Amino acid sequence: MDDAAHIETNAPAALSQAELDQITDQLIDKLKTVFDPEIPVDIYELGLIYKVDVSDDKDVAIAMTLTAPGCPVAGEMPGWVQDAVMEIPGIKSCTVELVFDPPWDPSRMSDEAKLQLNMF
Repeated sequence: MDDAAHIETNAPAALSQAELDQITDQLIDKLKTVFDPEIPVDIYELGLIYKVDVSDDKDVAIAMTLTAPGCPVAGEMPGWVQDAVMEIPGIKSCTVELVFDPPWDPSRMSDEAKLQLNMF
């Protein structure tokens, strides 16, 4: 067997739309368990999650931000997010990258978060 055939047989099967939908729901549920300690709203509703990629191998890559670059939990929050995501059965790995471009602002918050913070 040549190398190309070997690579093809070991390639992961693409996730079905149903699998991806299920993982997406589980990711949202887990992201909603992580809170900014200074704000009584979860990071998902605050709009701190900018991007989530799930590979066919079920590796998860998350780009997120903070409400302010000087946030006191900047060093800890990515670990909290990673720990929460890794609780999902079948997830192989999770990397979390902090990004500050574009900067976060309150317009990224969900209506639910705005209600919780009396911002209407």
